[in-house]
Amino acid sequence: MNQNTEDTIKSPCTRRCTLNEADVCVGCFRTLNDILNWQASSKEEKINILSAAQQRQHDLSV
Repeated sequence: MNQNTEDTIKSPCTRRCTLNEADVCVGCFRTLNDILNWQASSKEEKINILSAAQQRQHDLSV
């Protein structure tokens, strides 16, 4: 199967890779563990990572 299928979830990396004091990237709002495990994560895990990152972004912007 080709890696560029519809089922592929692209990394949310914005190339602004800087971790805050909680080890959360200020560019994509993933944790360090999320970033390190992204390639090995299943589709469902990636969806969960993206959801948690979106919530972190919201929480940090309030």
